[in-house]
Amino acid sequence: MSVVNKGFQGKRDQKKPLPPGQSEVIRWPVLTYGPTPYIRTEDWQLAIDGEVNKPLTLDWKVFNKLPKTTLLTDIHCVTRWSRLGMEWEGVSLDDLVAAAGGLTDNARFLIATSHGDYTTNLPIMDIMDDQALVATHAHGEPLTAEHGGPARLFVPHLYFWKSAKWVNRLTFTAEDHPGFWEMNGYHNYGDPWREQRYDTDL
Repeated sequence: MSVVNKGFQGKRDQKKPLPPGQSEVIRWPVLTYGPTPYIRTEDWQLAIDGEVNKPLTLDWKVFNKLPKTTLLTDIHCVTRWSRLGMEWEGVSLDDLVAAAGGLTDNARFLIATSHGDYTTNLPIMDIMDDQALVATHAHGEPLTAEHGGPARLFVPHLYFWKSAKWVNRLTFTAEDHPGFWEMNGYHNYGDPWREQRYDTDL
């Protein structure tokens, strides 16, 4: 399945292709807080729990049997770089939620947890309807460890810190729980088009 993220492709204004304060890069910068973990696919697992009907844990083989989705989109980092026209592949959050029996009526937020217990928070409305993946490939190549491989969360319409590297747990909750950067001065939502970089931004 291939999806064009209409927030960044399609009728983009060619005179103003970038969100405010951003500059285009050709090479993809590597930015990480702390050391880079190197996770073997045979050790990789993804738990899906919280406000789902059938919590489960997927290993790499089972995860890769799920349908694959491709997103063609741009990415925007809060550190003011953007890379345009990227192709990403992985398993959509819609298909992962379906594998977990669907969401309960109480589900309002997603808390994504990564190796090292890094977390970030997202409203449900921002990760369903083909807006988000657990991504394994970019431009047809497996994600390197430096870029979050073997799998990372991918939510391209928000600043890229929301696309948590090395994701290993997706917990659906009734209440919001700000994550690492959100508790350390970054905006709770992170819309690049509204320049929501820090918690003092509207």
